[in-house]
Amino acid sequence: MRALVLVPDLKRISRSAADQPDANKQPFVSLHSAQDRLSEASGLADAIELDVQESQIVSLPNPRPATLFGTGKVEELKDFIQTIEAALVIVDHPLSPIQQRNLERAWNVKVLDRTGLILEIFGRRARTREGRLQVELAHLSYQKSRLVRTWTHLERQRGGYGFLGGPGEAQIELDRRMINERIAAIRKELEVVVKTRELHRKGRRRVPYPIVAIVGYTNAGKSTLFNRITGATVLAKQQVFATLDPTMREVRLESGRRIILSDTVGFISDLPTTLVAAFRATLEEVIEADLILHVRDIAHEETQEQACDVEAVLRDLGIDTISASSNIMEVWNKIDMLSPVTREEACSAAQWLERPPVLVSATTGEGIDKLLAAIDARLGAHDEVLDLIIPAREGKMLNWLYEEAGILDRENLETGEVRVRVRIAAEKRQRLLAQMRRAGVALTGLDAVEA
Repeated sequence: MRALVLVPDLKRISRSAADQPDANKQPFVSLHSAQDRLSEASGLADAIELDVQESQIVSLPNPRPATLFGTGKVEELKDFIQTIEAALVIVDHPLSPIQQRNLERAWNVKVLDRTGLILEIFGRRARTREGRLQVELAHLSYQKSRLVRTWTHLERQRGGYGFLGGPGEAQIELDRRMINERIAAIRKELEVVVKTRELHRKGRRRVPYPIVAIVGYTNAGKSTLFNRITGATVLAKQQVFATLDPTMREVRLESGRRIILSDTVGFISDLPTTLVAAFRATLEEVIEADLILHVRDIAHEETQEQACDVEAVLRDLGIDTISASSNIMEVWNKIDMLSPVTREEACSAAQWLERPPVLVSATTGEGIDKLLAAIDARLGAHDEVLDLIIPAREGKMLNWLYEEAGILDRENLETGEVRVRVRIAAEKRQRLLAQMRRAGVALTGLDAVEA
């Protein structure tokens, strides 16, 4: 489908001002530059294989309630749309139902705002049953007001789970009552998903393995990093929202500690609240994580703005992003794309931060060992170092220690016994005690473990 991408350029304001509610302030005043938003909006359109004929930044000093753009600009754009024969116009800005209807009538083409476009991408990318339910819930929540306020029953309503398909492709005559019934049904199904996930989490707690969740701005390289660490083959493309459905893999660290690494959906500036709410079941994996890796594309010119967007979503989920006790570790990815001078500046800046990030290249593998060591150290802050003497007959226990703990030192004694110094995770203390009692190993020196 031939498309035109428009990015309204409002006056930018500070993050602190953006966080303050103001009834007189126009919504969606982005912290990102207009040029970066234009590139991102075009990338979103490319993600669903639209044929973008033209993309433009449109100055918007005074947004209009009826059409967003001024009358003269609407007419000017109408002529341009006809010239390039576009069938779809994407406006990278929230549109009210009235604005969307008026623009479609004025231009005689389909119009999508930013939220609608993101929802369309999610609708095409979701693969699992859970993902499809979450996307459908977000679609219906977004459309509920538009079905009534935008269209009359004399016209064919757009309805259903997509925006770009023609009439008749979805549930055409869907009304508010039917939408509410479907939303209620989806929420019941998602409640089952939440309960299932909770059962899985309880199962992991019994093992227990710490959960390390990867989050970050879309296209920051999260899936590439996940694949690099785990050896998995999760789809990793230079494309927004390449990953929607969460993936989890077990990883064994140098100390012997096993973790569950989770790859999650990418965040984006001004992520629709309907999506945050719909994907809460998936994002609970982030909420419950023992450690969160915030992956940043450090080579991107607006990496700081992207970081602010990610942190805003994390705060919406109730996650501490500020205090020294926060369980977030920043990972500055794509250092291979930095010039030598910029790279040196990044390394210097990282050293002065209160919580120093780890610099890596998920593509080349540079810095991955340091990242794994940093994860190990962070999770092992309460590890205990113990000296044990293992009887000669207890090869089984020795093997358990190699599997579940970190062997720091080993000495084979003349008696056939083995003296080992081990680092053991605090959460494994009871399992270690059980192994020692079974093997008849003395509890000498294990006061810290018993405490």
